[in-house]
Amino acid sequence: MSKEKQEAAVNVTPVQGAAPLAAPPSAVARLVNSGPVSILCYCLSSILMTTTNKYVVSGRHFNLNFFLLAIQSIVCLAVIAVLKFFGVITYRSFNTNEAKKWSPIAFLLVIMIYTSSKALKYLAIPVYTIFKNLTIILIAYGEVLWFGGEVTSMALGSFVLMVLSSVIATYGDTDATTGASNLNVGYLWMALNCFSSASFVLFMRKRIKLTNFKDFDTMYYNNLLSIPILLVASLLLEDWSSANIELNFPSNARAAVWTAMIVSGATSVGISYCSGWCIRVTSSTTYSMVGALNKLPIALSGLIFFDAPINFFSISSIFVGFAAGLVYVVAKQKQKEDQARQGQLPK
Repeated sequence: MSKEKQEAAVNVTPVQGAAPLAAPPSAVARLVNSGPVSILCYCLSSILMTTTNKYVVSGRHFNLNFFLLAIQSIVCLAVIAVLKFFGVITYRSFNTNEAKKWSPIAFLLVIMIYTSSKALKYLAIPVYTIFKNLTIILIAYGEVLWFGGEVTSMALGSFVLMVLSSVIATYGDTDATTGASNLNVGYLWMALNCFSSASFVLFMRKRIKLTNFKDFDTMYYNNLLSIPILLVASLLLEDWSSANIELNFPSNARAAVWTAMIVSGATSVGISYCSGWCIRVTSSTTYSMVGALNKLPIALSGLIFFDAPINFFSISSIFVGFAAGLVYVVAKQKQKEDQARQGQLPK
């Protein structure tokens, strides 16, 4: 093409009424709509919350668990209030009738997060993460009883792997110096946490159908209603003597403990927000897969940042639990596809 034709082509007058070319998305827009970024943020927030909680509750003399959970709920409530003020999220305003309907769920939440904090105090993060998988089994059979759910043969296979990984994790939970088993009261707290977590999820699912709550409605009422329960329990059941306060918040680590408590409360909002973000920019299947894959870095963070047992059995249990999560996600996806082909609604 000659130079004159090139200049003519460049200087062509646009056709009247033609739609202008869309501006390329900004860097912020690209980040907001990026699947990998949303997945990374979800994984990081999960790891950050678990490790900060472990840091606080594993303090040698820490015993103010109810107070810790109250602070986390207050921080969570403050964060979502700020986000609502700036229009980032939305949730419904307080309603007395809805609060009365939701109060049993808040009570179950308190039991769940308290038993979780006690289990995390005594158990290594990898063991805690692997045993948390057992909650899936309880929820699955709870859905069979309450909602007419179904457990497929592939899902049953994943449950077998979950139980196997828990057995291996228990066998590998040994003292690094003596080789003795670390069996302790943490396993009892973990069992109570699995049952309370399953009860919380199943009852909440029933209640959500009555109230039609969305994610941040649920978070708002859960935290708002649990704060008075946690504060009263802390005042009545925990030791608030000056000596015990000094043990829980030693002067040489006071700032670090308070920071970890506040960060863990804020990251609970981050997990909820990143969950919705991940589903929006990817798919529910991808999100489910990420949830299964996320168990691996959380468990590994316990080996890296804390003095968790490192041996053949502890490492094997992590990967068996990881495989169990993947098999379960595939089983649920296959079940949805089969139900869609048969014209049924997912259960």
